[in-house]
Amino acid sequence: MQLHKRDVIDAAAALLDSYGIADLTMRRLARELKVSPGALYWHFPNKQALLGAVADRILQTVDDVPGDWRDRVEAVCARLRDALLSHTDGAELVSATFASGHSQAMARIVEVLADAATQAPVAPSKGELAARTVVYYVLGFTADEQSRLQWDASGAALPDEQAVLTTNPTERFAFGLRLLVDGMAAARAETVAAARNFE
Repeated sequence: MQLHKRDVIDAAAALLDSYGIADLTMRRLARELKVSPGALYWHFPNKQALLGAVADRILQTVDDVPGDWRDRVEAVCARLRDALLSHTDGAELVSATFASGHSQAMARIVEVLADAATQAPVAPSKGELAARTVVYYVLGFTADEQSRLQWDASGAALPDEQAVLTTNPTERFAFGLRLLVDGMAAARAETVAAARNFE
């Protein structure tokens, strides 16, 4: 039976969900598919490229939405978080592929958020930086959230000083995201005020 690229991605995603990113190795994936490890390199030149394809699959539901810049930022970030949470170690895997530049989907998400940021308006020269700042927040928050879920699943208790982190994670996520969005809105207010000063 011929091995297709889609089959490799499907099997890799299944291994990720079953065992986590630490056990998603090319050797284990080859055993799962009953092929030699070399057969995988026909489709992917290295593990980073494979992980990028898995990340793109995880993020395939994260699309732009209609609305003003604030609605777009908040909705895209909520969809990104949901996509990351839908897979074991999703945030860790996507973070790694984002850092290495192997995820086309993450590049698209940054473009969407940068476009929304410049409508805020953040200065066009700072749009991508604003987008990446928001993405870093989502990835970091969700990686922490997934770690805590694993911690809870193992039966471990959080120290008392971290009680604030036991509140609804969706509410905590929305609070942090609002701080960032309000920062973009403040940049807009500063831009408008500066423009008036020149009139």
